[in-house]
Amino acid sequence: MSGGAADGIGTNQAPIAAPLDASQLAELADSLAPRLYRFARSLTRSAEQADEAVQQTFVRAFERRAQFTGGSVEAWLRRILHHLLVDQARHGRFEVAESEEELAAQVERSWRDDTYSVDPEVVLERAQDRDVLEDALIRLPYTYRSAVVLHDQEGWTVPEIAATFEIGLPAAKQRLRRGRMMLVSALGDAEPRRRAMEGVPMRCWDARLAVSDYLDGELSADQRHSLEAHLEGCPTCPPLFAGLVGARTELGGLRDPDSVLPPDLARRAAERLRALGVEEPA
Repeated sequence: MSGGAADGIGTNQAPIAAPLDASQLAELADSLAPRLYRFARSLTRSAEQADEAVQQTFVRAFERRAQFTGGSVEAWLRRILHHLLVDQARHGRFEVAESEEELAAQVERSWRDDTYSVDPEVVLERAQDRDVLEDALIRLPYTYRSAVVLHDQEGWTVPEIAATFEIGLPAAKQRLRRGRMMLVSALGDAEPRRRAMEGVPMRCWDARLAVSDYLDGELSADQRHSLEAHLEGCPTCPPLFAGLVGARTELGGLRDPDSVLPPDLARRAAERLRALGVEEPA
């Protein structure tokens, strides 16, 4: 994806004049959806989450097509997709354990300390293990993770990142710098976590994606056994699981089986229907 103009990232698509017609958007979906999926998949470990984000991107683009001001449709769609992924990361169930700025400040304090360092051979060895590298990446806050992945993995330039995220060049450079620091620190500090996870089935992210289906009784017996074994041995997932169970239980308690509907609700609903010219069902 390197080498493209900031308003047409990674694509040879000819600029399209505004306003964007709905039929034009539909025609472009076949060619753009795979590229948008790769964009989303590079930033989230969940194929299901990436797929849903791409579909929602086209829905939102259709709803907001009047806001398209011309140029590259793909760049515009990438911005929509980016905002959706940011919302998922900030409001997701598991990904953000502490604020981005707190983590960034913590890592920068370490890097400012002249005595702080890591073993480069250990960092390289862990980076060459895809599971370890992905685990370290997924623990980075989204804004910093996305800058590192898009620049160092996907080959985007800093101006391209700045254009898509709608930020200035200095901010984009800062995100890339901080993200790289966080990643190296995460890889350098991974040994205690690796030792704690020895012999524990499933990766944390896979286990956390499965917890909701587990609560709803939708896992197979083998999947249920693997998740339960993971929860028995993992040092970090059980509190998250307990939190989900507790919140789910309390939400269920809000349901009041003795609540009584207002006696004139049906009448007022019928009047509203008649005012709209809709016949009541027989």
